[in-house]
Amino acid sequence: MRTRVVRQVASYLLAYPDQRLLDQVPVLRAALAEQGVTSLDAFLDELEATPLRELERRYVDVFDLSKRHALYLSYWTDGDTRRRGEVLAGFKAAYRASGFLVDTSGELPDYLPMVLEFAAVADPVAGEELLRQYRPSLELLRIGLEEDKTPYAGVVAAVCATLPGPSPKDRAAVQAMVDSSPPTETVGLELVQLGPIGGYR
Repeated sequence: MRTRVVRQVASYLLAYPDQRLLDQVPVLRAALAEQGVTSLDAFLDELEATPLRELERRYVDVFDLSKRHALYLSYWTDGDTRRRGEVLAGFKAAYRASGFLVDTSGELPDYLPMVLEFAAVADPVAGEELLRQYRPSLELLRIGLEEDKTPYAGVVAAVCATLPGPSPKDRAAVQAMVDSSPPTETVGLELVQLGPIGGYR
């Protein structure tokens, strides 16, 4: 339950901020406290202390204006390549197989907040598999956010902490994680090193 709560809360915190999110902060705090989770307290404090317009501006600066912080998991592995279409279809297939209706009309199906909500609410087993498969994407996102000293790094770090084992310390360690993974889970992941985001090493 603790893992599912962290993932559900993170799905809200990593989406575009609005008044509804701010209104939910006490509920999110209570849910986390009930599970003994304190890692997101600082981020929630900042949400409450910052005007909504400033939160909106920061979100755009962090996620919409920088590919270093892409919230689309397959972007990190496949970039803007033809293969990515097949990968996105795989996300949709996982959603359909869960038996739940997942609305992907507004975002690509690999959008991290959507995947987190799927893992928390709709199908924890299939969601866990997706998050494990795209662990390198999550870790590269976390590293980029940490390097740029954005509070969102703490949210992604909390998500990474719900997965087995410690987070890699740097991009080289992420590549080592990719290299040691089963081949069925690493198709295309070499693009972490060679693809459109390779310049951010």
